Amino acid sequence: MRQDIRFLLNGKPQQVSHMSADMTFLSWLREQPHLRGTKQGCGEGDCGACTVAMGRLDDSGQLVWRPVNTCILFLPMVDGSAIRTVEGLVSADGNLHPVQRAMVTADASQCGFCTPGFVMTLYTAWQNRQGLQQDEINDTLAGNLCRCTGYKSIVNAALTLSSSDSHTSSVGYSDSKDASALAELCATDDFDKDFCITSDDNSFYAPSEPTTFANFYADNPESVIVAGATDVGLWVTKQHKALGQILWTGRVSEFARLDIAGDQLFVGPAITHQQFAESISNKFPELTELMRRFAAPQVRSSGTVCGNIANASPIGDLPPVLIALGSKVELTRREVVRQLDLEKFFIAYGQTDLADGEFVSGVFVPVDTASYLRCYKISKRFDQDISAVMFAANLDIVDGVITRPRLVFGGMAGTPKRAAAAESVLLRSTLDIETFQAAAAALVDDFKPLSDMRGSAAYRMATAQNLLVKYGLELSEGKTVRLAGAGLATVMERL
Repeated sequence: MRQDIRFLLNGKPQQVSHMSADMTFLSWLREQPHLRGTKQGCGEGDCGACTVAMGRLDDSGQLVWRPVNTCILFLPMVDGSAIRTVEGLVSADGNLHPVQRAMVTADASQCGFCTPGFVMTLYTAWQNRQGLQQDEINDTLAGNLCRCTGYKSIVNAALTLSSSDSHTSSVGYSDSKDASALAELCATDDFDKDFCITSDDNSFYAPSEPTTFANFYADNPESVIVAGATDVGLWVTKQHKALGQILWTGRVSEFARLDIAGDQLFVGPAITHQQFAESISNKFPELTELMRRFAAPQVRSSGTVCGNIANASPIGDLPPVLIALGSKVELTRREVVRQLDLEKFFIAYGQTDLADGEFVSGVFVPVDTASYLRCYKISKRFDQDISAVMFAANLDIVDGVITRPRLVFGGMAGTPKRAAAAESVLLRSTLDIETFQAAAAALVDDFKPLSDMRGSAAYRMATAQNLLVKYGLELSEGKTVRLAGAGLATVMERL
């Protein structure tokens, strides 16, 4: 078993051992190689000052780059990747990278604290040649905050990078050379084996086989399973919690399964939100649009679908939609695998149907049940905000009569929950607005929402009722009205 981690840092191979198992990658970057361009800002994956580019090899041997927040990324999780920081962009003769030159030319910096994070986010977009068009750039930069510039100059810098000319100048290093070096590093005899990092009071175990993972967790159910650490990372940075035994999903290749099985999409436990969003773009346009508001690119590049479900948050945006689609969750304990309707997985606040030593090993999402799917997220900000109310609605219409209504709310109860009373009003009713108004009135029998900083109980109830009526109006009128995305065209038509 390996007792070290291996990765590329700005093109140079690294082999690291003797570390705390829960050390963040940001701490290591600043304390060991002293690469301090990567900054500590919020410490919770919101501001983007700590952003670096992480590249992993795809099936063709090419590097695919993603922006990641290093403040909540545990150091062992960079194993097998290529990392580029802001210090690694300047060529040996001191010439700036095209992204850096664009920022300078556009005067896109004032105090400069956040600038390296912006540069590295733009760098990943530049490398992937996507996300730099006028209608894309705000989404690309959603995970980077600036208190000085007002963003206009940064957006202007980004737009200059969308031209092919930006790829013609020398950048001082070769991406293909990095890919070859990473492939060579990953081809060593012991690289594919499990690795375990052990310190005085914690350990980080990364099995490479699904049976090893399942058996270890069954024997050690007190272990903390980590996928992307977008939530668990905050336990360390904000709560200063000692995690003890960490068990990582990221080395099990079978956990990266994402494919169609019959009439269902199977999503494995290592599939990130970004990978999921890309895979559903042609199947679920409503959900795809919602995923734009699901955290930010840095979080979507690390956090996983199964992790979001296992977290069992009542305000998670994804579970209501998956329940509305009729999804099932796959649960594994050793060799025993069972499936459960996702809506039955959530029992009470923070409680799930998981037994000791059992983990979420996948999600089955039906692919042909979304004809009338709509997703509505209400929050104080458009980007990077937690929902006050999340509403996902789906139904079938047969001969003008509503069948199989599924109305699912987040933020209204201790779990993501279907509105049974409202559904009963819609079932076997005709598609008219009076029916939806009656269903909205029935929501008071389904929910007794709490009041908190995001909204009072009265606000949540009124919002939920209005969203249900809105759903009825959109279905009856045949138009989806949104302030962003595909539905924006309808808004513009009415202006």
